[in-house]
Amino acid sequence: MSSSQQAYTSLPPSSQLAGSVPAVITEHKDTSTAHIPEANLPKFPPNNNGGKSQGYQTMATPSDGNGQQFVNSWRGVFSISSYMQYFDVDTDIVLNRLTSSLFPSGDFFSKIDANPDLYGLVWISTTLVFVIASLGNCATYLMLKTSDINSSWSFDVNYVNMAAVSVYGYAVIVPLVFYFLLRYLGSNVSLVRFWCMWGYSLFVFIPSSVLLVIPLEFIRWTIIMIAGAASSSFVTLNLRSCTENDLTVVLAAACVLQYGLAFVIKMWFFA
Repeated sequence: MSSSQQAYTSLPPSSQLAGSVPAVITEHKDTSTAHIPEANLPKFPPNNNGGKSQGYQTMATPSDGNGQQFVNSWRGVFSISSYMQYFDVDTDIVLNRLTSSLFPSGDFFSKIDANPDLYGLVWISTTLVFVIASLGNCATYLMLKTSDINSSWSFDVNYVNMAAVSVYGYAVIVPLVFYFLLRYLGSNVSLVRFWCMWGYSLFVFIPSSVLLVIPLEFIRWTIIMIAGAASSSFVTLNLRSCTENDLTVVLAAACVLQYGLAFVIKMWFFA
């Protein structure tokens, strides 16, 4: 055997050679996954509060704290969608609550506990404004016709302004004052329920205003006293049911204010 043939036969097996085909394939497999760019991307820590670093977060995440929640709560106050739930009532519910205001029993808050509404406050107040403004002018016309005084009559537009200021101001401000007063005294009350209750307490003045057109002063005073008694009884009985302590002064103040509104309606529009 020649020297060249012995050199070929002394070579190791092909699987142990660095330049053989299987070694190249193995090297290709190792480097194919090692050089992919996505495989070596850094993995950021999870978005939690457990470690020192909280990772990448957006402005809407809970990590913003009470500041973001405070801003969102104030945005809800000026958002119309926040009040849509208080107008989600049907005719049967409204009629039931109107009947409860005419025949007070002190259980009105239990009836509206699941669904207090502001529909009654807006609808009853607006209706009462136009009723006392228009019927007040009619009452003035009838008084002039039945009297011996020969004077001309004209529609007084100022009745609408006076009615709007007195009714809307009373329906909004008085429940707000009693809410803060009872909260200060330690009672757990709801402003929406107060607005709902005081709004329905004004309903009795709508049918009574129709009767106040009668041009007889004695009948007018009798009607307004009955309406004031019904409205004040409705308010005081329900206030007593929602207060933990027997706050006689607060109940007396609510009763006097309801009678005061009744006298304002009588003296300003049906005098």
